[in-house]
Amino acid sequence: MTRLSVEMLAADAPPPITSAGHAQLGIAVLAGIAVIVLLITRFKLHAFLSLTIGSLVLGAVAGAPLDKAITSFTTGLGSTVAGVGVLIALGAILGKLLADSGGADQVVDTILAKAKGRAMPWAMVLIASVIGLPLFFEVGIVLLIPVVLMVAKRGNYSLMRIGVPALAGLSVMHGLIPPHPGPLVAIDAVKANLGVTLALGILVAIPTVIIAGPLFSKVAARWVDVPVPDRMLPQRPSEELQRRPGFGATLATVLLPVVLMLAKALVDIVVDDPTNLTQRVFDVIGSPMIALLAAVLVGVFTLGMPAGFSKERISSTVEKGLMPIAGILLIVGAGGGFKQTLIDSGVGQMVLDISKDWSIPALLLAWLIAVAIRLATGSATVATISAAGLVAPLAADMSTTHAALLVLAVGAGSLFFSHVNDAGFWLVKEYFGLSVGQTIKSWSVMETIISVVAGALVLLLSLVI
Repeated sequence: MTRLSVEMLAADAPPPITSAGHAQLGIAVLAGIAVIVLLITRFKLHAFLSLTIGSLVLGAVAGAPLDKAITSFTTGLGSTVAGVGVLIALGAILGKLLADSGGADQVVDTILAKAKGRAMPWAMVLIASVIGLPLFFEVGIVLLIPVVLMVAKRGNYSLMRIGVPALAGLSVMHGLIPPHPGPLVAIDAVKANLGVTLALGILVAIPTVIIAGPLFSKVAARWVDVPVPDRMLPQRPSEELQRRPGFGATLATVLLPVVLMLAKALVDIVVDDPTNLTQRVFDVIGSPMIALLAAVLVGVFTLGMPAGFSKERISSTVEKGLMPIAGILLIVGAGGGFKQTLIDSGVGQMVLDISKDWSIPALLLAWLIAVAIRLATGSATVATISAAGLVAPLAADMSTTHAALLVLAVGAGSLFFSHVNDAGFWLVKEYFGLSVGQTIKSWSVMETIISVVAGALVLLLSLVI
């Protein structure tokens, strides 16, 4: 994925902004974000509508004609959905196949059969990380919570020792690793290389998930000592199936798109010749859309058919996988519209101008902006999209690796301290039967550890690569 050159940026950039113009744009940004926060938190308006209204308020306060603001918003929405919409849809289909076929349960049961005693929290973080690759965070929670509760109850483990590693694995995948919506949109906004971002994301994710998962779970178990809530032990998806896909086939299917995208990144680095046949082949099969499409088609044969699914059942599973993502696509699209309104209003250029006078590193600035929006809105996806739009101009003169690290800095910041304005907070609270205070001491602290550790690792990597 080519990066915008400085010359292109300069050609497309608005005229230099005066101090008064900076002040007006600063007020416009604050007004736009304040409207989004107020509508989401106070009036409980859907994030899609909130982002749409916030974008128009931003444009109006910035002094842009309303028709221009509308054009910016719709252009950003269209380009964002065009860039990541198909990938989100393919990821949803793969996740639904994995869940409904019993493939996810097969991975869980196989790993749990090998793990005993002290190894169990490590097994849970491994399960959540593998299962979390193709699944949206909320779907992953719904899928893994029955397993967490069952393992904790049958093995007489602390609920936090088992639950925190699983939540950490899912959260880290959601915030840092494509093809999750947030990282995908940030990659698109910053014009980063997806393969390099994926490779560096995995490098950052491994130590992060270890610290926030198995290690922090020891502390969380002392802070929050609660019994397993029996009322929350639902049926597992595969209990109605007579047979399930094999462990090896399931794992290979889940990891296929990751392997293809990483292979493309490796070939690009080693060969570095756009006319080379090998590189051209890997540019195709390692592109996100083809990699995910291949995994879905392979999944039909490795997941659906071994579970005994008929053609009609497979078609129905695909359809059911697509239905829940309508809201996600609209939020992501509206976030892209908000991002484009920021850029066209000159806000991105303003951030670039102001940051030149600061001694703060660009990666730390990106992390801090994402943290602020996350705390205000409660949405990791909204924080990622908005922050990526604000800091995108900073990537213009960055290397390929540093542009990828900018994406990861935004992703890390977007996970900071989930609290009462985050749907994930209440999901964890209710499933685990916790009080608000207990949820803050476990889930919220875990999210903060993920954000700080990942952010620190990104800054360290920027010093050595």
